[in-house]
Amino acid sequence: MVAGEAIKDVEPMYGAYYLPRKFKIAVAIPPNNDVDVFANDVGFIAIADQKGRLIGFNVTAGGGMGVTHSNKKTYPRTGDVLGFCTTDRGHKVAESILTTQRDNGNRADRKNARLKYTIDRMGLDAFKAEVEKRQGFAFEPAKPFHFESNVDEFGWIKDAQGKYHFTCFIENGRVQDEPGKDFKTGLREIAKVHKGRFRLTANQHLIVSEVPESELSTIKGLLAQYRLDNVQFSGLRLSSSACVAFPTCGLAMAESERYLPVLIDKVEKICEENGLRNDSIVMRMTGCPNGCARPYIAEVAFVGKAPGSYLMLLGGGYYGQRLNKIYRENVTEPQILAILGPMIKRYALERQKGERFGDFVIRAGYISATTAGKHWYEGMGGEGEYREAGL
Repeated sequence: MVAGEAIKDVEPMYGAYYLPRKFKIAVAIPPNNDVDVFANDVGFIAIADQKGRLIGFNVTAGGGMGVTHSNKKTYPRTGDVLGFCTTDRGHKVAESILTTQRDNGNRADRKNARLKYTIDRMGLDAFKAEVEKRQGFAFEPAKPFHFESNVDEFGWIKDAQGKYHFTCFIENGRVQDEPGKDFKTGLREIAKVHKGRFRLTANQHLIVSEVPESELSTIKGLLAQYRLDNVQFSGLRLSSSACVAFPTCGLAMAESERYLPVLIDKVEKICEENGLRNDSIVMRMTGCPNGCARPYIAEVAFVGKAPGSYLMLLGGGYYGQRLNKIYRENVTEPQILAILGPMIKRYALERQKGERFGDFVIRAGYISATTAGKHWYEGMGGEGEYREAGL
């Protein structure tokens, strides 16, 4: 604004105010769901024709991770698939979902202001109808798609343009120099000669991207010199992630980034004893319930409640398609290991072909499947003989 209100800055979609809460959008390309598309307010799942050409997107809406301890009005939620749209209509779909949330989101209660609560309050059918009204066309039926994992693919790949890309394993996204792993110095040296790009992944890792054939040997040499080329870790570690928590985050209630690698050291031994070193089990940890590391869709997760004390959650879908559920309300490290030890052994002995850990703990009766975010608290504490005493 200038004197006399001759000129005003107008935001055409937001209007006079911001949205009720944050609004996240992700694009996933099957079969890899490495962005956890169902955890976002809006998701676009790329659909290709038989020749591999992009023809449009299956659209999801209503994902979100944030929870408040002991407040059952709050819960995590995975996004619902609304239907399919062609590529030329994608921007209009995103705009229509955004403005529906803008006009219907809860501005009175910050803890119930995300799109996930708006959809559950309106009802999915009514929400979808409102979006279709605003965008001026109906969604087509969703197209078939298949996800296999939400874990990054580490190492080298070559793209269709002949460029090379290397995904480095950066545990919990921490770039620093430490004994035997001078990652910060190594990346600085690579940046001095690399003419391509660096890309960050949604799982906190880093891609040295767009390396031409002529520079391949130089980049490989630097990666090896600083041990950035090492991806020979257990399946559990490669599939893990944690939020920053202490000492950086003022919302943290417990350790996360600094502690998860220590816990994995101990759980790895259990996996190795049972022949599961190379098996991927998605384990995540956060220092508070806000869900920054997307713990509520992990196969096994820990959410901080106090120093050294965590919620333990089980039963998430391996590729991020299903919420987990609270298995224990307060666990410390000895309890975690005591629970996971026999559980992992049983998984190794009794799993069906191709069965993932998150699916196994449901079939084996440890926990019930979460069918919708608003039902997240139903069945918390375990099932049958595994139910936590007092619940």
